[in-house]
Amino acid sequence: MLDDTLVALADPTRRAILARLADGEARVTELAKPFAISLNSVSKHIRMLERADLVRRRREGREHILTLNPDGLDEAADWIEGQRSLWAWRLGRLDETLKETP
Repeated sequence: MLDDTLVALADPTRRAILARLADGEARVTELAKPFAISLNSVSKHIRMLERADLVRRRREGREHILTLNPDGLDEAADWIEGQRSLWAWRLGRLDETLKETP
């Protein structure tokens, strides 16, 4: 799941879709409007976001309504925080070692 999340976040179009959904739910056609790509291409981006569990879809008649699922970011955020803590500790140790070296 972490791999899917990181792949989904790696693309600027998908990040823009998530940013728009952070303002509230939207129809797929609404999400596609600002992009100079086909509706089919936007749908592929949305499927990647769904695979990463960053977006949820529901149907109202023929309309597909999408909402942001912020819980999908938790695993990535936890991993990033763990890496940041580990590297801060390692760099702190390196700094101490360098200060002790004559």
